[in-house]
Amino acid sequence: MIKKILISQPRPASEKSPYFDIEKNYGVELVFRPFIKVEGLTAKEFRQQKIDILSYTAIIFTSRHAVDNFFMIAKDMRLTIPETMKYFCVTESISLYIQKYTQYRKRKVFFGATGKFDDLMPHILRHKTEKYLLPQSSAHTDEIAKILTAKGLNHQECIMYRTVSNNFTEEEIKNFDCDMLIFSTPTGVNYLGESLPGVKEGKYKIGVFGPTTAKAVESAGMKLDLMAGTPEYPSMVAALKSYLDKENK
Repeated sequence: MIKKILISQPRPASEKSPYFDIEKNYGVELVFRPFIKVEGLTAKEFRQQKIDILSYTAIIFTSRHAVDNFFMIAKDMRLTIPETMKYFCVTESISLYIQKYTQYRKRKVFFGATGKFDDLMPHILRHKTEKYLLPQSSAHTDEIAKILTAKGLNHQECIMYRTVSNNFTEEEIKNFDCDMLIFSTPTGVNYLGESLPGVKEGKYKIGVFGPTTAKAVESAGMKLDLMAGTPEYPSMVAALKSYLDKENK
């Protein structure tokens, strides 16, 4: 019987989230507690990459973290971003988020329709003469860089933030009383697998999103009970409902 589930992501901002329907309909308690957190580089750390932000004419944003840390570093370095700077965002929500730092009406902003980088590329290709800067996390793939290179675009990647473990306190571990853990990243699996007593012994049910995180669970010697991000269960909500239907009956 599952009574309390720890989900490794921030609490949903909207009370209309389907996660809260699960709490109500299945009589379980959901605890939202990220296992990782994003930490921005300092201006001193960024300078070590020897990148002149003002020499670029366009910025590619793939997340809100990239937006936050780009403008924070610019502020720390006392840079005034020119009004001619163009911004290319993988989603409309990211493009709107830029308003937190700059007057939107004065900027040139472009965004993709689906959140996939391929859908942003037509906008980028219409501006081939721009010099692009791509802010990224320390944990990233070269997929986007390879696409830009293949199209012959003038671009440079840079690290502006990193992902680190959001460590549990001794008090949290001592009083831990969840029956199930939901992981969304391999980093969280690796951290909690070493920090929480009983995880590897099968004391808790384990759920994950995506094959990469599932592989991390198996590599850590833990038993996998639930997996989302599949054709059958594309979302964690759908996977969790199906699991609770069987487990809690």
